[in-house]
Amino acid sequence: MISMGNNILEINNLYKYFPIKSGFFTKPKSFVKAVDGVSLNIKKGEVLGIVGESGCGKTTLVNTILNLESPTKGKVVFNGKNLFDLSKNNLRKTRKDIQIVFQDPFWSLNPRMLVKDIISEPLKVQTNIRSNETLKKVEELLEMVGLPKESAFLFPHEFSNGQRQRIAIARALSLMPKLVVLDEPTSSIDVISQAQILDLLIELKGSFNLTYIIISHDLSVINYMSDKIAVMYLGKLVEYGDANIIFKDPSHPYTKALFDAIPNLEIKNIEDVRLLKGNVPSAINLPSGCRFHERCPYAVDKCKQQQPELKAMNNGIMAACHVLNTT
Repeated sequence: MISMGNNILEINNLYKYFPIKSGFFTKPKSFVKAVDGVSLNIKKGEVLGIVGESGCGKTTLVNTILNLESPTKGKVVFNGKNLFDLSKNNLRKTRKDIQIVFQDPFWSLNPRMLVKDIISEPLKVQTNIRSNETLKKVEELLEMVGLPKESAFLFPHEFSNGQRQRIAIARALSLMPKLVVLDEPTSSIDVISQAQILDLLIELKGSFNLTYIIISHDLSVINYMSDKIAVMYLGKLVEYGDANIIFKDPSHPYTKALFDAIPNLEIKNIEDVRLLKGNVPSAINLPSGCRFHERCPYAVDKCKQQQPELKAMNNGIMAACHVLNTT
């Protein structure tokens, strides 16, 4: 058993490389470095938001943390246990404490199953719940997420996207987990439903002392929900720390560029939106030095030659940048 103090999750020097082969029996010629040396931790009851452009490694990071993808190297410690050292049986038992809510509730819910069967499926797999108690538990979960208990006898297609996301949340909470991963939880629902889902998640977090990891392209969702933020670029953490500090005064040029690209009420024309220049480089052919230097307006020669380390800034935030002042 590993002592974690107040941390529920610790990620230490995690790597996930995908080999690229020209044939089935050939050795890999190169690798996609989807997650490249990421380290961070989450305290019990915290919300960690993970942000970055498409292809930055957010989803692969979470899949590797959950051991859905086998790591290339590194350690993930959850509740004092190294997940990568667990036997299949112990990993299955531990997984009941870690649940995930997927991006699109329409595709994550089996359209051929009644809601009562969708929500009760984890209970039947992971617990010894009696069949006569299952429906009562399902009805309690439905009411907990703001749906009438009669919903148990309907199919997913009979609900709106926002209601389907509530069903997905009820299913994730059926085992009373300690950590819930939310993968773009509001991207496929309307604005009013988004606000309702976020408020529901906050309410449930307080009621059950949950810890969340949120992946989202929507920085307003991350700002609303998160205690900490991890900003990723091409498999690397470029900025990490307190959400309030980062949103108020982002340190890394990439984080600043992401925030500057958010439209606000002062913008009158689409031409006034400050877009991040250039395209994300290939994850197979990574730039030398800092991976962001080809798009960075502040890059110096050192940025092209040497990869920066994640270091503490004067404001307490961790950032990987050669041109920033460190403590």
